[in-house]
Order: sequence, then C-alpha cells, then structure tokens
Amino acid sequence: MIEARNISKSFGDHNVLKDVSVSFDRGQTNLIIGQSGSGKTVLMKCLIGLYQADKGQIIYDDRVFSEISEQEQMTIRKEVGMLFQGGALFDSKNVEENVMFPLSMFTDQSYEEKLERVNFCLNRVNLENANKLFPSELSGGMIKRVAIARAISMNPKYLFCDEPNSGLDPRTSGVIDNLIKEITEEYQITTIVNTHDMNSVLEIGEKIAFIHQGNLWWTGNKEDVLKSDNEELNDFIFASELTRRLKK
Repeated sequence: MIEARNISKSFGDHNVLKDVSVSFDRGQTNLIIGQSGSGKTVLMKCLIGLYQADKGQIIYDDRVFSEISEQEQMTIRKEVGMLFQGGALFDSKNVEENVMFPLSMFTDQSYEEKLERVNFCLNRVNLENANKLFPSELSGGMIKRVAIARAISMNPKYLFCDEPNSGLDPRTSGVIDNLIKEITEEYQITTIVNTHDMNSVLEIGEKIAFIHQGNLWWTGNKEDVLKSDNEELNDFIFASELTRRLKK
C-alpha cells in the first residue's frame, strides 16, 4: 500500500495540491484521474519522490519516506517500477538492452542472470524473440510493452504508470490496460495509473481518485463512477468521452 497523508504542494503563489489524503491498495489498479492542471500529475510526482511535498507524508507500507534514512529511501526506489508516457526507451539501445538497463544499474547479477530475467519479462509481455530489435522498428504498442517489461524487470513492489495509453489506438490501449491489470494481480503490486482515458477507467479502475482543482474530490471504483452524482466528476467524464469520440 502507498498512502498520501495531508499532501500539499505549491509552486510560487500557485497552490497545486491542497491537503490531499488518499491510499492506494496492493494488488489493485489504482487510478488517478482529473482534468489537465488539476494536480494529478503533481500528486504522482510527489508519490514517486520527484517532488518534495510542502506538507504531509508519503508512506510506503508503513515507511514514512521523509523520515527514513537515505539508504532506506534508496531501498524503496529500487522497489519502484516506472512506465513513462511514450515509453521513454533509449533509441540507441535494442529491446534487450533497454529491459536490462535497470538490472545493470542496480544489481550485481551476472550477464547470464540478467539475460534470463530480461527474457522472462519479455515473454510475460508477449515479446519473446524481440531482443535485438531497436525502438525505431517497433509499433507504439510494442514500445509500451517493452517499457512494461523494463518496469517489472526489478520485480517491483510498486508500479507507477503515467498516461500508459497516450498515442495508442483503442484496441492497443485495451491490450496495455489488460496487461497492467494482469501483472498487478499476478505479482500483487501496488499499481498507480495516471490517466484521462475513460476506457481505462471503466475497464481497470478498481480504485479511482478524482482530483479537482488540487483537491481529492471523489473516490470510488469503475462500478461507482457512472452512478455518481458528483457534478465535477460527471463533467469530466462527459468531456473525456466527447473528446475521445471526436478523435475517432
């Protein structure tokens, strides 16, 4: 579990997050949704540690991140997998080298051990035998699957996904959503997905946190979201769905 407790964050005079408290459960796909500028990306960056909150605590399974030693913080960072928007693969490295990168950075495993783990992760995302391909030879969906393989290479306890379906067609988006959900359940990871994709919300939203103007405005699941009488949430859902249809 990851918990944000009374998190506030400002940039200059602009108060982006306002006393946000929310928990994200292990073994579930936890989604953060909200309009552009709502604060959802800032919240995710605070959770990861890219931003230092002005107030409040981030807690990883009873470990208060700001109160533990640097060595303990490094241990937590090694337990985190990150799926970046766009995949963020190294263009000069092939698939095998991209997935192996965290293992080379953070472990002292032999090449044979690392290769075994790489092949396991690639097989898990249905990309066996793609080792020697370069990002320029991959489709958008394949890039995201390689990025997922890299994100799980260290067998993380926590997985953060930033707009994982950005730039993908609806069918490929569904494949990525299902893969994230399957991996989350299979390895009992605490997964947090930052998204504005309503298909993702309705397919894999086991816990949903709606951020509105820097506040935690609503929480629920995919069954609750369409029955809510929360006006701002309903406006967000309608606008997101309308935008999706216009882009078709």
